[in-house]
Amino acid sequence: MASERIEFSGSLDTKLVGRIDTPESGAKAWAVFAHCFTCSKDSKAAAFIATALTESGFGVLRFDFTGLGGSGGDFSNTDFSSNVEDLVAAAEWLETNHGTPALLIGHSLGGAAVLAAAHRVPSCVAVATLCAPFEPAHVAHQFESSLQLIESEGQATVQLGGRSFTIKREFIEDLAGQAQADRIKNLRRPLLVLHPPTDQTVNIKNAKQIFETAFHPKSFVALDGADHLLNRSVDARFAASMIAAWAKRYLPEPKA
Repeated sequence: MASERIEFSGSLDTKLVGRIDTPESGAKAWAVFAHCFTCSKDSKAAAFIATALTESGFGVLRFDFTGLGGSGGDFSNTDFSSNVEDLVAAAEWLETNHGTPALLIGHSLGGAAVLAAAHRVPSCVAVATLCAPFEPAHVAHQFESSLQLIESEGQATVQLGGRSFTIKREFIEDLAGQAQADRIKNLRRPLLVLHPPTDQTVNIKNAKQIFETAFHPKSFVALDGADHLLNRSVDARFAASMIAAWAKRYLPEPKA
């Protein structure tokens, strides 16, 4: 597997940093991976899944959203809508520089982002979500105790995963304004929903709502025994193997 660091311009005109993982024999199809809320392209789940997909012949672009990981910009100025714009920018960069992104994959809030962005990526033929919430606003549960302060003061510093992040009122308002149910209903692409039945961060009911809202073709895989962050290699690799096997049905035949 070849791995290359790349840079491109994001939604807020800041430099975003990504990584291209490519099979030694060349990619038979390209995928874009969107990481979870306040995570990065180098999270265990992102790295494990990219590696497993590459072993199955996919080229994978994983990148850091604005203000996270190696990417520039101020996280406090971002919101769900800017994440969607970052994702579209990543897909456009991939198409220009390597190949058309046929598969969009998102983890947690990144899963909500790929559902929102799919209609803006014409080459996307299939979408897969991992541990994704039905509504982007679900992420606010992680700092629920600070919501009143954010509303009254305009912003607050919250602790997420042992790190401090500034959340502004505009971030909360943007979450509330997302027409996610309509996006899922009008996805018009094959959908694979993967979710741990015992997810303590995003309840399995979210997967049920996504699945029931989407039209066929749609599939569900229970990531039995996995945690929300897919920290174990065995869980992330199982998820990747399911995505790779499922996506093959919808990918164009490789040229001779």
